[in-house]
Amino acid sequence: MKLFYRWFKNTFLFFLLACISCNSVSQIKSEHLQLGIEQTQAYLPLLKNKKVAVVGNQTSMIPGTSGQFVHLVDTLLNSNIKVTKVFAPEHGFRGKADAGETIKDGIDAKTGLPIISLYGSNKKPSAEQLKNIDVVIFDIQDVGARFYTYISTLHYVMEACAELNIEVLVLDRPNPNGNYIDGPILEKEFTSFVGMHPVPVVHGLTIGEYARMMNGEGFLKNKIQVKLWVVNLKHYNKNETYKLPIKPSPNLPNAKAINLYPSLCFFEGTNVNAGRGTNLQFQVFGSPYLSAEVFNFEYTPQSNEGSKSPKHLGKVCYGKNLSNSENLNYLQLDWLIEAYQNTENKNEFFNSFFNKLAGNASLQEAIKAGKSAEEIKASWQDDLADYNKRIKPYLLYE
Repeated sequence: MKLFYRWFKNTFLFFLLACISCNSVSQIKSEHLQLGIEQTQAYLPLLKNKKVAVVGNQTSMIPGTSGQFVHLVDTLLNSNIKVTKVFAPEHGFRGKADAGETIKDGIDAKTGLPIISLYGSNKKPSAEQLKNIDVVIFDIQDVGARFYTYISTLHYVMEACAELNIEVLVLDRPNPNGNYIDGPILEKEFTSFVGMHPVPVVHGLTIGEYARMMNGEGFLKNKIQVKLWVVNLKHYNKNETYKLPIKPSPNLPNAKAINLYPSLCFFEGTNVNAGRGTNLQFQVFGSPYLSAEVFNFEYTPQSNEGSKSPKHLGKVCYGKNLSNSENLNYLQLDWLIEAYQNTENKNEFFNSFFNKLAGNASLQEAIKAGKSAEEIKASWQDDLADYNKRIKPYLLYE
């Protein structure tokens, strides 16, 4: 009898622990991050009996089982939502085009829907292109840098819709660089498509929060506001690492490139190559004009997907390989300063694009004057403190 009692007691305890364990696992699973696009119950009812346009690209996917993804457009059509057209940002609807490459209008082969490019000369949807549209859905993965142009596309979409009294629905996505805020605030005279708003280089917001800020801060033309809906993320923590399942553009192939992008993109405004034309895009930098004695890493850019004519095509570049460096949670200026100090001809280092990326002329001037990264970054702190106060009403997550 004692043996039976002991067996029963141990079996019961094992069963109880198993139940508790299973419940814990179930609870953990139920707390996993949910993207805005996944929460169909939150937005499909808003779209019934309405004519819908989608602003999307290759990242506009609902993650499924076994690594499968379903595109937002397909999900909407399968749910009997009246999707009438698709708008595509820089790099195109399938995300294959080079940075800056002209994207032509076309037809989506799978659905037969018209695709209208929002890059090049047609950055803002026209009244004719938005004719008979009730709602525009915006679902594109951003990476949290001011000069990454998807937020500029969002600006023009919101502005056009506000002028025509069309609703905008943003399906929110995590910001993979959302755990910090850094860089100079853009000055108005340096406004361009790679910097449209007075925000730092690393703005710290999700695409949904950014849309709320544009509306609330009067960033749209004539301070007009659009009727905006944001489907929030669930169980999102900005301080946790989020690895993107689909590369957001051809030259950001992995988490390391995305992490380094805000710092290395400054090289786009110089005569230094930032890894375009290699398989380590935005993970290396180099130039034929840098010293092989100072920079012991070398590579030769070649034509490849996303960079048909990279800077210094076919020339040996000397620089640094950062692909195994520690992840950054700040804007790194030392590499830029070091490259400038060791280039052959300093007068040919910067090009006219640099100040647009920086959002001011003072960063270039400070580097030329020999200031350290610490000195330069100290000049931003008051503006960053003010920015952190201004964005509080628009934050959706801790």
